[in-house]
Amino acid sequence: MILELNEVAIRYMTGDFKEIGFKEFLMRKIKRNYAVKEFWAVNGVSFAIERGDMLGIIGTNGAGKSTLLKAISGIMEPTQGSVKREGTIAALLELASGFDGDLTVRENAYLRGAMLGYTRKFMNETYHEIIAFSELQEYEDRPFKQLSSGMKSRLAFSIASLVKPDILILDEVLSVGDGAFRKKSENKMKEIISSGATTILVSHSLEQVRSICNKVLWLHKGKQIAFGETAPICDQYQIFLDGKMQL
Repeated sequence: MILELNEVAIRYMTGDFKEIGFKEFLMRKIKRNYAVKEFWAVNGVSFAIERGDMLGIIGTNGAGKSTLLKAISGIMEPTQGSVKREGTIAALLELASGFDGDLTVRENAYLRGAMLGYTRKFMNETYHEIIAFSELQEYEDRPFKQLSSGMKSRLAFSIASLVKPDILILDEVLSVGDGAFRKKSENKMKEIISSGATTILVSHSLEQVRSICNKVLWLHKGKQIAFGETAPICDQYQIFLDGKMQL
């Protein structure tokens, strides 16, 4: 197994500190009159995937999908349970972050490449491939801030798709651009998967998950509803979305 989660749970602590201010917070804490609330964003998730698997994580907003990805990628430590990983991980959680709006598209491509650990030589060799894939040849020398959000995401995806990690994590990144670019992104992901990378995809597109994933994890309000083969779980999830099943 390249990735194994065992009863992973992640708790957020919330309170009224922002509303009452620091001084009142100290007074209430001294008097033991400060209420702290617990919120379990993820609660009891267990699954394992093998090298080459394409896992789709589905669930409505607030299901805990993005929080779980942070635990898998190592950004966040679970409150309970364990995450076992093998090999290198590349996580694309926020595509449009990490760019400088005042720099050109060309300069930002090199900047993002450096942030991902690419050498200058590697970027020189692959820059034209990146720009061609993102379909931004006409915008190379424009300030990055002039691009639409879709263009920015296309550039980020094009740069990131050059990595060859053992585990690739994608959070809603295949939904960027128009239909033609989404199809191209999916094909690129299939290429990465066929090379042996294990991929985890969070997507609200059930059709997309059906198309490229061989396993699915269904989350609802932080809890694991199902894990296994794609078709039967997606069928059940669609029934739930149609309001014909209660959880």
